[in-house]
Amino acid sequence: IGYNYRMEQLQAAFLRVKLKRLSQWIQARRKHAKLYDRLLSDLEPFVRVPRELFGSRSNYYIYAIQCSERERLKAYLDKKSIVTQVHYPTPIHLQKAYRHLGYKKGDFPVSEKLAKETLSLPMYPELSELQIRYVAHTIHEFYRKRHV
Repeated sequence: IGYNYRMEQLQAAFLRVKLKRLSQWIQARRKHAKLYDRLLSDLEPFVRVPRELFGSRSNYYIYAIQCSERERLKAYLDKKSIVTQVHYPTPIHLQKAYRHLGYKKGDFPVSEKLAKETLSLPMYPELSELQIRYVAHTIHEFYRKRHV
């Protein structure tokens, strides 16, 4: 009762169209990730690009870097009209839903460190090479200004 079958059918129709393009979109994202990798790899230790595990292939739904000074970098990119996101700001063991497990800050230091350093850069199939180069150039500019 109250279930909207028309909406379900409409969503299914959209999904059928989108699924036809899925492999093409994944291929585009993988190409974008390789360009980001190449353009940002020289920024270590300030920026670490994502790595694929041996035997796996990412679809790069997000392109999340680890970076020092994340909040400052995010603000700098925002001023340059580059939209970034922090997808997982709180490690799972510190989330309210898992309090009953009794974990506290410091129990999983790697997760906590990653939660403070991870920043997702723009990533979508229609992204252009010029846009990716602009993002990478702006990140270089940020660290050059701070560490020269």
